[in-house]
Amino acid sequence: MTANIMCIKWGTLFGPEYVNRLYSGVRRNIAAPVRFFCMTEHRDGLHPDIEVLDLPVEPFAEPMAAALALANRQGAMRKVSLFRPGLVPDLEGPVLGFDLDVVITGDLTPIWQMAPGKIAMRHDWTEARKGRPTGHGSVFRFDPAQHGFLYDDLAANPYAEVEQARGSEQRYTSHKAMDREVFAYIPCDWVVSFKYDCNPFPRNYVAPPRLPEDARVVCFHGRPKMTDALEGYSGSLIRYSKPCDWLKEHWIERSRADLGAAWA
Repeated sequence: MTANIMCIKWGTLFGPEYVNRLYSGVRRNIAAPVRFFCMTEHRDGLHPDIEVLDLPVEPFAEPMAAALALANRQGAMRKVSLFRPGLVPDLEGPVLGFDLDVVITGDLTPIWQMAPGKIAMRHDWTEARKGRPTGHGSVFRFDPAQHGFLYDDLAANPYAEVEQARGSEQRYTSHKAMDREVFAYIPCDWVVSFKYDCNPFPRNYVAPPRLPEDARVVCFHGRPKMTDALEGYSGSLIRYSKPCDWLKEHWIERSRADLGAAWA
């Protein structure tokens, strides 16, 4: 079976190299042929094997934006466009989706194959500490043939749905799935946080960031981002980081060896 992979890139915060390196990381770390999609309004610089989906203006964009403005979450919820039924007419099977601020470091096959029929996300770090069940949106698995409600419910009542989710796409997605009893957690050891799991305070002052043994995806949510962490980061007391050699290897060097320097 082909592994369907999706990401979304809007605006100019992340360049095409982020998409290309994600594509390389996925195809090097999954035991299946890969079909990789990027939804974007900026096609330039993407590897020719990446299938581009046009970034749509959704018919419910205005009320959704009004609710997001009230929640001070402008620009959030864009990922819901990936959930539209029939988005890719000839697509079959589940989709494994990623944010662009992640680095693939290990075998993705167990994540791709886990929990058939379920929407899968990792437990969000902050929400877990607070005793709340919300999933984290950097890595998500869903099946378009079974989970069209993720798009349809928002399209039918955008203001109320955004308001209930307090402007959080990951809260919307995970709680919708939980309400329908089709949610599964990706094991925490497989999807890790750079700032919490690889470079925690105060260890960050005495040792370089570590790569946990079972990590398959490292999330750079918040700061530092990948470009910050490569040579070291001193943006704040608790987020200070020494240079990260394994990040350069997994994110840049292996991608360039795979795709060529022109693409990564």
